[in-house]
This record gives sequence, structure tokens and C-alpha cells, in this order.
Amino acid sequence: MLLTISTTHSPATDLGYLLVKHPAQLQSFSTTGGTAHVFYPQATEDRCTAALLLDVDPVELARPSKGQKGPDSFSLGRYVNDRPYAASSLLTVALGRVFRSAMKGASKDRPELAATPIPLEIEVPALPCRGGTGIVARLFEPLGWTVEAVPVPLDPAFPEWGDARYVQLRLTGTVRLADALSHLYVLLPVLDDAKHYWVSEDEVAKLLRAGDGWLAGHPDKELIARRYLAGRRSLVLSALERLQGDTAATEPGQDEEQAEVPERRVPLVKLRKQAVLAALAESGASRVLDLGCGEGALLLELFADRRYTEIVGADVSTVSLAIAERRLKLERQPDRQRERIRLIQSALTYHDDRLTGYDAAVLMEVIEHVDEERLPALERAVFGHAAPSTVVVTTPNVEYNVRYETLCGHRHDDHRFEWTREQFAAWTARVCAAHGYTAEIRPVGEDDPQTGPPTQLAYFRKVA
Repeated sequence: MLLTISTTHSPATDLGYLLVKHPAQLQSFSTTGGTAHVFYPQATEDRCTAALLLDVDPVELARPSKGQKGPDSFSLGRYVNDRPYAASSLLTVALGRVFRSAMKGASKDRPELAATPIPLEIEVPALPCRGGTGIVARLFEPLGWTVEAVPVPLDPAFPEWGDARYVQLRLTGTVRLADALSHLYVLLPVLDDAKHYWVSEDEVAKLLRAGDGWLAGHPDKELIARRYLAGRRSLVLSALERLQGDTAATEPGQDEEQAEVPERRVPLVKLRKQAVLAALAESGASRVLDLGCGEGALLLELFADRRYTEIVGADVSTVSLAIAERRLKLERQPDRQRERIRLIQSALTYHDDRLTGYDAAVLMEVIEHVDEERLPALERAVFGHAAPSTVVVTTPNVEYNVRYETLCGHRHDDHRFEWTREQFAAWTARVCAAHGYTAEIRPVGEDDPQTGPPTQLAYFRKVA
């Protein structure tokens, strides 16, 4: 992966003093996953370019001891991925390792220049970008950069295939070099939205240190914090609260009581569970199926409620069922409680006599994981063969996706489809007509007047 920094400041070769790297030398440094090389493709009085080339060792990168998470965490992903070629958190680690003094704004030979904004041009030829070119501008333009982000096609020979998730990035502006490096250190992994290492509490300090002087006032600081901290809610809230303190401290006349506290909305996943549990309570069911139960998020809630005397969690994945069993701590439960719940492996597109005769069934965020051509088989198995008195179905509302400004594609990589409200209503009506149910569609989450809610729920009742 490659990053270049150029300047036309006169004399341009002073860039070598700021980076503490001599333009006439090739220097190499050992860093995470490989070797970082610094060299100067151009070094004249009029223009000077410093290049950072990170040569990633794919064998070293694949070692499980690295604790990789995110898109490379599955076994094959350690070996087949874009990490050696596209800018990522690996590159930012190299930045911090190689240009440590420059990032601090320290220069023994040119201290005045280190504190002065100079004309800079930064290029990254292959930058993973989750959210498209628009988010690049959103992140860099408030910091004084002029942004050129050109999408990279999947294959230039087949333009109909569209663009890959990469952009060629070019930033130009008059910026202090230390600030420019700090912007890159934080925002490159934010755009990639993945890190090659486990994100822990010390990442909050890294973010605040690198973002000192600019992050607190950035209009998208919440997005930056969420992505940089891998979505870990406690860390994100900690960072935002500390940034809020920084903002208050720099605004005359605003005391701590006047400072705004970041709004803590109830997560959609919690609202969804609440809506499903409310529908089940309304139905009066006591014997309940959780179909496609996954790792047991809803089962925990059902098991904690004594009104449910018999609970069955069904999933095609034995791994998910094993995780659900551990989360439920069934081995520690007294016999009477353990007898209330049962976990079974079952494919929802096939008839299973073990699922018949129950009061209610839940398919919470399940149907969108089934190929649309297989949905009729699921309908026959659930509504026709199992035929519980009540069925509660939730699924994403694709119309709401425009409110997720950084979302590109479906909300989950495994979603086979995501429906509009009209499509969901049509499917619900078809199921009712075919299998003798009535249904009511309910919103889950904020019911936006233009897009509708983020999640749509159908409450099916068997016709007597």
C-alpha cells in the first residue's frame, strides 16, 4: 500500500526536515505486518514528494496471534483479502511508527516551519471506502482539504460491473504537516471501517490524542468515533463525552451545565425485541417458537419471563445453537427451569413435526436471510405445516436505508433482499390468503414520515 505527500513550499526539500527523513536516502522500518519504506520520487527546490510504501508480509498478517477482527477474521479471509494492497489501519500504524516526530509537530532543524501551514498534496491510490465518495468529502473538507475521490472500477474491461469499494484519493490544501498526518491517522481506518487488531480502551486515548485540536469541532465526530472504535458503544460514548468537554472548554461563556450531552437513543435491536415481546404478550401465548433463533438474543428474554412455559429455539446452525446454550447457562439451571426450553437444529424451509402445535412463533430478522425463491417453502413450513396461532415477523424496511448515510448496499452481508413497505405488505397479504391468517403491520423504531420505520413488523393471527 502506498501514500505520497508532496509540497511546493520553497524550498520544497524542507519536507525532509519536517518528516525527519533525508530525501537522498531510502529508509526501511519494521512495522506491524511487514516493512515500511520511505523514499523520495521527486526532490527539487520547487516540488518535493515523500512516499511511504508498506510492504505487507501476508504470512505474518495471517498469523492468528494478531487477533484480527472484522472482514479478515474468518479463516479464509486471513489469506485472501485486500490488506497488502489497500490503505487501512496497517498504514496508519506505519504512519505513527515512521513519522512519529512529524505527527507531534516537532522539528529540530525547522521548528518555525513545523508550526506553519504549507501547501500539501496527499495521494492514496487505493483506499477502501465504505459509504462511497461522498463520505470522503464529508470527512476531509471540514478540515480545509480540497478532495478528489475517484471510484476504482471492479474491472476496467467490464464497466457494466460497476465500481469496487475503493477510491483513488487526492487531497490538496494549505495545512500544517502534523495536522495532515493526524487527519490521515484517524480517517483512513474510519473510511475503511475495519481494523486489523482488537479495539480496546486504549484506542479512546489514541483517538483523542490524534484528534486534538480538530476532532471536537468536526461535524461528523460521532461517525468518526463510532467507526474508529469499531462500534463499541461504551468506548464511543466515553470518547464523545470527553470531546464534548473539549468543545465546552473552547467556547467562552459556556459552562458544563450548558454543554449538550450526546443523545443516547435506544438501539434498534432493543426496540425490535421490545416490539416482538409486546406482540407475544398481546397474543397470550405460553408455548413459543423462536425460529432462526441464532445465538439466543430473544431466547434470553423469553426464558426470563415465567409466562412462557415452553420455549423452543430452532436454527440451522449448530454453532449458533451451542452459543445460545452457553448464553442461557442451561447447565446451571435447576431441572424445572431447564425443562422449559429446548434447542433444536432445523431448516425452516422444510416441514418439521417438532414445530407443530405451538401457540406462537417468531421470525425476528430471519426471512431476509432466505433466498426469495425459497420463501414459499418457508411459508408452507411455518404457516402451513407448523401453523401456530400467532406468528410475529420482523424485517428491515429498505426505504429507511437512506437515513444510514454511510450504508452501501444491504444492512448485512448475508441479506438476500430487503423490502419496501409495499413489498412487505404484499407478501403479508399473500401469506394470509394462502394459509388462513389475518395480519397487522406495525412500525418498529422511528416512523419517519418519508421513509417509514427502520424495521417493519407483521402480527399474524390464525383465522378460527
